[in-house]
Amino acid sequence: MFRISQFMQELVKPTPVVERRQPPGPVVIWNLIRRCNLTCKHCYSISADIDFKGELSTDEVCTVMDDLKAFGVPVLILSGGEPLLRPDIFELSQRAKDMGFYVGLSSNGTLIDADNINDIAAVGYDYVGISIDGIKQTHDLFRRKQGAFDASMDGIRLCREHGIKVGLRFTLTEDNAVELPDILQLMQAEDINKFYLSHLNYAGRGNRNRDSDVQLGITRQAMELLFETALEHAQDGSDLEIVTGNNDADGAFLLQWVMQRFPDRADHIAAKLRQWGGNSSGVNIANIDNLGDVHPDTFWWHYGLGNVRDRPFSEIWVDTSDPIMKGLKASPRRIKGRCGECRYFDICGGNTRVRALQLTGDPWAEDPACYLTEEEIRHINSIDADAESVSRAGSG
Repeated sequence: MFRISQFMQELVKPTPVVERRQPPGPVVIWNLIRRCNLTCKHCYSISADIDFKGELSTDEVCTVMDDLKAFGVPVLILSGGEPLLRPDIFELSQRAKDMGFYVGLSSNGTLIDADNINDIAAVGYDYVGISIDGIKQTHDLFRRKQGAFDASMDGIRLCREHGIKVGLRFTLTEDNAVELPDILQLMQAEDINKFYLSHLNYAGRGNRNRDSDVQLGITRQAMELLFETALEHAQDGSDLEIVTGNNDADGAFLLQWVMQRFPDRADHIAAKLRQWGGNSSGVNIANIDNLGDVHPDTFWWHYGLGNVRDRPFSEIWVDTSDPIMKGLKASPRRIKGRCGECRYFDICGGNTRVRALQLTGDPWAEDPACYLTEEEIRHINSIDADAESVSRAGSG
């Protein structure tokens, strides 16, 4: 995850660069159920409104939860399908909170209503993320259900009214990119203080619909809008939080933007970006699906590392006999093509491996969704030298 607002705070009020610290364990995104009341175009789990056989029982989930806690996992993001369709969701959520996990709920929002909002509030979720893909008609088209937008917005308002931290999640595609400004205005109107933009990743129905991935120029425009918006709020002292995911080229593009706008801060931001380090699938990000299969992240459902019914997650996660895990955990990763040759490799980390795999069959090929130009990624003496040249040009 790329936390744009944090980097904008570094422009406004820089903090010391410290040694990068690895978290005690990975963030685990846990698809507790595959059933969903919607059939969204970009769903990575290809969910449907049916019961899927073989899902982990309540007792099995609790056993895995104990192992995750002992392993040092700090964060559980409970997802689906639609997690609110799981009958024991509040029992499991409360158990996770009582154990000291940071617990997030990832929902489409349509099932949050007056009947369950008190239960949701009682759990004390640290964050509830609700997906919105456009304004009304566009959202309903993506979600393939008329009225989905209104139902999700009602869910967002109920969360906000009950003191629950709620954020809006938006998957950027060529079909909805034009509505990004409207979405940001909607957030302001609805007093929503967290926004997550997900770049389209080629998995599940997202893989089937990858022809609708935004053209690289549109991606750049969207990111520049997010940069400007986040900077404005940072300068105003607002608590708005803007983050992105699934395209680690965002970090390199931010540095390019900073070198043009704030050349005197480029060295500092570059150091902070190196500290971030880019893609962490298979290292600091993990996924457990509804059947108990472990994956490097949520977009690797076609590739299992092992099942928690057979081996504890803690054993699966450190096993580098698997070639994918060995490659993901390598430091630095050995990536081919323009990604491997990019001067921002220590910032981006080679970007998203599953996207390269889906298009080329090679998980170590260059990421086809990198939106930096050849000129921007080519090697020169150093990033610092580039920043200095920009500064000289601006002063001349």
